[in-house]
Amino acid sequence: MTIARGAAIGSLLAAIVAVGVLMFGAGGGTTYNVRLQNASQLVKGNQVQVAGNRVGKITDIKLSDDNRADIAIKVDDDFAPLHEGTKAIVRVVSLPSVANRVISLEPGPNSAPDIPDNGWLDTDRTTTAVDLDQLFNTLDAKTRRSLQNVLQGFAAWYVGKGQELHGALKYFGPALETTSQVMRELSADQQVFNKFIVDASRFVTALSSRSQDISGFVGNTNTVMNAIGDENAQLSQALEFLPGTLRSANTTFVRLRAALDQLDQLTNVTKPVVPKLQPFFARLNMLVRRSTPTFRDFGQLLNARGPTNDFTDLLNDLPALSRVASKSSKHSIDALKKSQKVIEFIRPYAPDFTAWISKFAEATGYYDANGHYARVQPVFNAFRFEDTGGDGTLVPLTPAERVDAFKNRKNERRCPGGAIQSAPDASNPFTDDGKLSSTACNPASKPPG
Repeated sequence: MTIARGAAIGSLLAAIVAVGVLMFGAGGGTTYNVRLQNASQLVKGNQVQVAGNRVGKITDIKLSDDNRADIAIKVDDDFAPLHEGTKAIVRVVSLPSVANRVISLEPGPNSAPDIPDNGWLDTDRTTTAVDLDQLFNTLDAKTRRSLQNVLQGFAAWYVGKGQELHGALKYFGPALETTSQVMRELSADQQVFNKFIVDASRFVTALSSRSQDISGFVGNTNTVMNAIGDENAQLSQALEFLPGTLRSANTTFVRLRAALDQLDQLTNVTKPVVPKLQPFFARLNMLVRRSTPTFRDFGQLLNARGPTNDFTDLLNDLPALSRVASKSSKHSIDALKKSQKVIEFIRPYAPDFTAWISKFAEATGYYDANGHYARVQPVFNAFRFEDTGGDGTLVPLTPAERVDAFKNRKNERRCPGGAIQSAPDASNPFTDDGKLSSTACNPASKPPG
């Protein structure tokens, strides 16, 4: 055996011994017990870390009397002893392997008392890992089915599109970098970002209160998109015409520049006038608000629901009315002309007729417990009015005097409108500008008072 071969074999044996010492040797260290709600799929040999650095390993896992997991860990002498206040958290390094789980220690302050060898970190100082199946178990059956449909939809979406996905992933890094820059900018102005979050929350709350409207909007949008898809041939044809349209629009916009120059001149001229328009528009706004009910009623007048109840229906009926009226209007005009003298004769007696109706009805117009408290019959010429000393009185007449009064009424014949007292403007009684003779009526005959 040569010296070189002996040296190689010796080096190999030394390496094997060193590995054996590292893997199986006791190597010192301090043992601690960690009690967890569950073992979180930890196995012996999993690392114990502090701030991502290995400081020990798990040496034993067993079930406690109260069905919890007791985990024995050994911490290297360089990091021992641990102090009270230390916390243990089970962290998942990666999802594909259950072995890639570690216990991460958050050491307590050095001023706190030491935890003795074989000391305990109870459940109030430990946190277990949340497995993916635990997360799924928090979802109800409907949500899990929907999530399955989403995943299956992604699978169907990307099937046979590996190359396209590979090309899209090239932009994933720049997208993350851009997102990171956006987040840094947002963090730089925290006040604006907080206002954005609050406004976004209010916006989402407002949207949630109008969920039915949003649902209708989405449904209508879907209908519009389906209609556009059904008319894809026409849409393609429209896109073919789009370049020519854009060229024509370009020419129009070029010509519009000259018009804008003139519009600037108009704007400069109208600037002194615009402030004066504010009172006008304020009054116009008030007029519009006040006239809104009027226009609403006017619209109802022009076009109301139902037949023959608005002005439009009236205009539609006018041709038929015209045909009927063309035959009867002539006779109606002749009748009105002939009745003009009668109306002229009756018109002066309108006050007498109105006074008779109103005053005669007042006699029985009031009520008491027994009904109308004036239960009377009309009696004519029962009194005579005498004005002695400026104090007018009614003097009762005997029955014979009443009859005489009727016999001697020729000279007491009143003129039209003489049934009531004379108006201040002397519009009654009516004498037809003195044309009525004294034998026809006596203008002085009028009721007292």
